[in-house]
Amino acid sequence: MLLRSGVGKLLLVDFDQVSLSSLNRHAVATRADVGIPKAVCLKNHFSSIFPECRVEAKVMLYDSSSEEEILSGKPDFVLDCIDNIDTKVGLLAACVKRGLKVLSATGAGARADPTRIRMADLRESTIDPLSRSVRHRLRREHGIEGGIPVVFSLEKPKAKLLPFKGPNGEDENPSDYQVVPGFRVRIIPVLGTIPAIFGQIMASYVITQLAGLQVQMEPIVNLDLDHYRLLHQRLIEHEETVYGTSAEVQVDVEEVKYIVKELWHGRSARDEAAKDVGRGMWRAMNELMLVRWDAKKPASVSNLILLKFKEADEHEAKSLEEVKEREAEFFEKVSCVLKKAEMDFYG
Repeated sequence: MLLRSGVGKLLLVDFDQVSLSSLNRHAVATRADVGIPKAVCLKNHFSSIFPECRVEAKVMLYDSSSEEEILSGKPDFVLDCIDNIDTKVGLLAACVKRGLKVLSATGAGARADPTRIRMADLRESTIDPLSRSVRHRLRREHGIEGGIPVVFSLEKPKAKLLPFKGPNGEDENPSDYQVVPGFRVRIIPVLGTIPAIFGQIMASYVITQLAGLQVQMEPIVNLDLDHYRLLHQRLIEHEETVYGTSAEVQVDVEEVKYIVKELWHGRSARDEAAKDVGRGMWRAMNELMLVRWDAKKPASVSNLILLKFKEADEHEAKSLEEVKEREAEFFEKVSCVLKKAEMDFYG
């Protein structure tokens, strides 16, 4: 899709060859291509679609010794589709170190539900086991907490690797049969449609980024309806305490869900990035509440912000004019979010 959308230069890097088992998910390979390096197979096919595109194929494994050769050209984007953790962590860390934009695909194996595929910061990909391992390694070995967009599935894998059987049927150590150290001899079953959807999402992201089109991805907020009911009730009680009545609360539970999930992504408006994810986000709900942005206007979809209790008290102690004067950047951020809410709900 990058090629078909007019991207004029592509570097394809893969040490692997087309195999019979990969034909169910390879975008262009045929039976005749089995045994041909995947990068070369793609390059050959690309030449028949967009011959003007400068396509280079490198049949090699990414590691520290090949980093300079692969990344020194300062690419606009690096697309990571590696499934080996050591190599994946090394590439992502190198991209961050070099200041390169990188988008990472996580595990597509043993998934079957395309509606559960999401894109978010690495911090928020809490369901996926590969993401969890990569996140832990990046933090421990490179001090990288997040800031890397990833495509992943919320679906729990439906299959595991079976015990390895050698030529004689006995249980054996898979590493004894590895051609490349650290890489699996066997793979988790892959439904052919799922990697294709991962790839389409990645291509769409890159194309819109290159075009300067900002697309708001669906936020990953792991809350259930009871959390939204709690926040709604907390809003009503706060309005009665501060204003003497809840008559100006103009939102129901479904609208609270929109405000919390779509506008504030389940965290305080003052948080710069996701810090509490998964179970941590549930615990964080114990100290969050919805309050009016402008005390002179009703508690509507376009006038409610999510804050921690202490932040809410501090916000209500100041006028909106004070916030605008003292915290211009925060004021502008919130104003843009609430303007989006107004457009979404009232046109």
